[in-house]
Amino acid sequence: MAADGERSAVTLVPGVDMPMLGFGTWQATGDAGYRAVRAALDAGYRHLDTATMYGNEAQVGAAIKDSGLARQDVFVTTKLPPDRVGQETRTLAESLAALGTDHVDLWLIHWPPRAGAGVSTWREFIALRDAGAARAIGVSNYSLEQIDELTERTGVAPAVNQVPWAPAMHDERMLAEHQRRGVVVEGYSPFKNTDLDDPVLTRVARRHRVSAAQVVLRWHLQHGIVVIPKSVTPERIASNLDVFGFTLTADEMSAIDDLRD
Repeated sequence: MAADGERSAVTLVPGVDMPMLGFGTWQATGDAGYRAVRAALDAGYRHLDTATMYGNEAQVGAAIKDSGLARQDVFVTTKLPPDRVGQETRTLAESLAALGTDHVDLWLIHWPPRAGAGVSTWREFIALRDAGAARAIGVSNYSLEQIDELTERTGVAPAVNQVPWAPAMHDERMLAEHQRRGVVVEGYSPFKNTDLDDPVLTRVARRHRVSAAQVVLRWHLQHGIVVIPKSVTPERIASNLDVFGFTLTADEMSAIDDLRD
């Protein structure tokens, strides 16, 4: 696994590189969702995050098709909802049909099933990955203990754990433990859980002549955390992608780390 704040992608498994900055599509449905995804692709995003639960896979697929981009140029993630445990093959087939593709780049268990970590579901994920329907597989909203259970029972560790992440939620030990296991942390809701008017963020933003939101995204990247901001506003969509032209200093990173609750 390779990742750092100066790289634009992280290698999940050989041959599968995931852009470290993606576009989240939760609550982006219907025509508004389609337009948001098109705006993201037009702005330069090449990583889209959706889920069966979001009800927008068809719009995501249509936006990719209409963008004129080659399928291999767009990294697509979708997720299995917990109420579809036992229907893994059918659910992924339906996702692929909606997205208009024969594979996804990353397939996640959206939430742990009610009973345990979902070892039987993880075995199905491994089989479908091996069959070529998903290039890489992972989990979302899992604890380290649940990740360990999947790995110990099957011999295959999740490539990714997608969890809420923000400066106020920063957990150095958890991040280090994921990295030790070779599991990439992918953060969602970076702004929902952040006070963008915090003096630390606004001071750093002024210093770099960027927005506080851009500072938060850059902070994720320099920690090696994949991040998937969401917006339906074209200007904000473009601004959220424009975070590779500046670098936070060690002191700035530390000050933002200290915002954790």
